[in-house]
Amino acid sequence: MSRKIIGPFNRVEGDLEVQLEFNDDTVTDAWVVSPLYRGFERILVGKAPEDALVYTPRICGICSVAQSVAAAKALQMAKGLTMPHNGRLSHNLVLAAENIADHLTHFYLFFMPDFCRDTYQTEDWFKEVHPRFKSVQGTSAKEMLKARAEFMHLLGILAGKWPHSLALQPGGTTRTIGQQDQIRCIGILAGFRQYLENTLFGCSLEELTSVTSKPELVDLFSQGRPANSDMGLFLKASSQLELIKQGQGPDLFLSYGVYDEEDGTLYKQGTVEAGDYAALSQEAIAEDVSHSWMAEQSEALHPFEGATVPDAEQSDGYSWCKAPRLNKKPAEVGALARHVVDGHPLFQELAIGNQGNVEARIVARLMEIAEVVIAMEGWARQLHPGEPICNHASMDDTAEGFGLMEAARGSLGHWIKVKNGRILNYQIIAPTTWNFSPRDKDGAKGPLEMALIGAACRADEKEQPAMVQHIVRSFDPCMVCTVH
Repeated sequence: MSRKIIGPFNRVEGDLEVQLEFNDDTVTDAWVVSPLYRGFERILVGKAPEDALVYTPRICGICSVAQSVAAAKALQMAKGLTMPHNGRLSHNLVLAAENIADHLTHFYLFFMPDFCRDTYQTEDWFKEVHPRFKSVQGTSAKEMLKARAEFMHLLGILAGKWPHSLALQPGGTTRTIGQQDQIRCIGILAGFRQYLENTLFGCSLEELTSVTSKPELVDLFSQGRPANSDMGLFLKASSQLELIKQGQGPDLFLSYGVYDEEDGTLYKQGTVEAGDYAALSQEAIAEDVSHSWMAEQSEALHPFEGATVPDAEQSDGYSWCKAPRLNKKPAEVGALARHVVDGHPLFQELAIGNQGNVEARIVARLMEIAEVVIAMEGWARQLHPGEPICNHASMDDTAEGFGLMEAARGSLGHWIKVKNGRILNYQIIAPTTWNFSPRDKDGAKGPLEMALIGAACRADEKEQPAMVQHIVRSFDPCMVCTVH
């Protein structure tokens, strides 16, 4: 037996360290460490409730809209508000733009450069992948960043700026929509679709989103333009490295549902455990701090009752991250979880044995880009220029609410309690808090800790095993959100 500390990781938002135990060249145990404490939940105590709309987007520079939406939803419930038609669509478009930008950034800048490591030089796909995805030097990043920048003009039109916009409110948005704004949004989406179809997918968005099985996916990307696309190169490397067998997490998937529509959400809310769907009960969520650097609690607490009291001397602690649990069990969240909960047959098949894996997580993100861009085109056309975009209401001096939504990386929840017109308690559970959680009081590992078990280290690797990197990055960590 030997133990290695992997980290700090580069190309990660925030600070991350992973402690691994090896038997020969295989990981036999893992401890995921979030070494940075930030304390936004404590900052919010005593503030006016609406101040959450100012503070929480600053938890993170790349997920700021997601934090704004979750805070707005919590305040919306506390105020008993509803949104007008335009407000709902504008919220969807702004959130979708950020989520898609995050997926693109993850794929091109964080995930794919690991396939350019020297350890893969003898693989037959290396000569195609290396010049395309080499960090800093690769051709793909320049193309993606240009397309991403043009796409994110949507946020300027609909939210004024990004990140940290104050436009998103509990009853809608502050940014009215004119006819020219609508036309510009439709034009931006048309240009972005062209980039996706020509470069990332090599096929139309509709061709990709019609795929319902692994054989269909393999067939689509086995020849012609799709085979030579950026997604095609990933699938080629993934097939040879058998990434579908790597990084298996828990058999419990969680999604809060996202993108509000008139009759529900684009991706539905719920859980899937061992292949069986169930409705979500948010009362079943609790946070365990037995292995966190937090003041001890006698039991895991629901966020309405939870506390964030740092204690760096906690004897069993090894991370600033808490351990969220659903019905006392660790759950995987993210794009794969959204598709599994939504009942997508391709992802139910890719989640082999009802467990996530590296290939399934990446394909889910890429599929989601295509699905959501199609939805965005519809939302942009459904806007009613000049009509109301925000409703308003005051809040009682004593109130509470929660906001559940899906960020790019998975399920994000905000819980607020107000007393005497001030925030009494504010608790946040971010997606990476779910996926990168430490052990709980029963010793159950967090999803990433589970997923790392069995990862192999190649003979020519010492300090940064490539497979460990692939598994960690398949969850797309955002560590600053994790410890908020």
